[in-house]
Amino acid sequence: MKYIVCEEPGQFLVKEKSEPILQENQVLIQMTRIGICGTDLHAFQGNQPFFQYPRILGHELAGAVLKAGPGVTAFQAGDRVGIMPYVSCGKCIACRRGKPNCCTSIQVLGVHSDGGMQERIVLSQDLLLSANHLEWEEIAILEPLAISAHAIRRSQVMANDTVVVMGCGPIGIGVMAFAQMEGARVIALDVQDSRLEFVRENLGIKDTVNVLKGDAAEQVEKMTAGDMAQIVFDATGNKRALESGINYMSHGGKFVLVGLFKGELSYQHPAIHAKETSLLCSRNATREDFDYVMDKLNEKRFPVNSFVTHTVPFLDMPQHFEDWLKPETGVIKAMLELSS
Repeated sequence: MKYIVCEEPGQFLVKEKSEPILQENQVLIQMTRIGICGTDLHAFQGNQPFFQYPRILGHELAGAVLKAGPGVTAFQAGDRVGIMPYVSCGKCIACRRGKPNCCTSIQVLGVHSDGGMQERIVLSQDLLLSANHLEWEEIAILEPLAISAHAIRRSQVMANDTVVVMGCGPIGIGVMAFAQMEGARVIALDVQDSRLEFVRENLGIKDTVNVLKGDAAEQVEKMTAGDMAQIVFDATGNKRALESGINYMSHGGKFVLVGLFKGELSYQHPAIHAKETSLLCSRNATREDFDYVMDKLNEKRFPVNSFVTHTVPFLDMPQHFEDWLKPETGVIKAMLELSS
């Protein structure tokens, strides 16, 4: 069985290993689609927190059930399944309080443990989502969209709120789409005109700001008649963006940190205190978020076809990966394709 491993920063290798062994309450899955995430890009570049090498990447996954092990009743051969890549303990304070997404000992497939960049994988049935009603590409983008949906739920966005979303990558696009579904007005910020054009064309977002062109805070102020945004989301993981988000937020507003930066952040306390800022972090997602996204995809309320911009055969990935780091390639979501 072939798999792709990130041996060290900047190096992918295609290797072979024995077939996985199926045990009780586990399911043998043939991978069909694997989405490329910002986490994968950061791991390749060597700046991903919580990471050790070598590592098999891949946590945006779609697959077909090949065989169900003893004790498995919910799945059978031929089923399409989505995968929740978060392995939680079920016992810690976070798990006991319904927040397994931030379990004290969480293991995320493709980050803390080996992920789905392999032809076949064995997983506990608890991590699987029945997805026979969805297309392969829809299943593979469940995880990043669930992260976006979790951020929206954390923020408690309401109809008629104005929200600023920093970053028009996959997570930011998901946040924008779900915020709009809740009736909010969205202002999109990015450093790339092409990505701002993407959200204008595919999400119908009228208000966009290139933060490299003029004073972004002044532009947001004009767009909001001086009120600024009730909720600001960072979906960049960029230090400058994470530290500037407060500038776009209204008094009494919320700042939701979805992106992850490997290092320290600094804020002027008077600035965040004066606005009585609610500073929230949003990590991973829960089954509730996955279910929400599956419903929205089933209703065809997300532009999947334009979202998935690049698709290559599984074993061809190493020769394409570095290109996906370059803005000029126009990547929103790259995906690896395996036979179903």
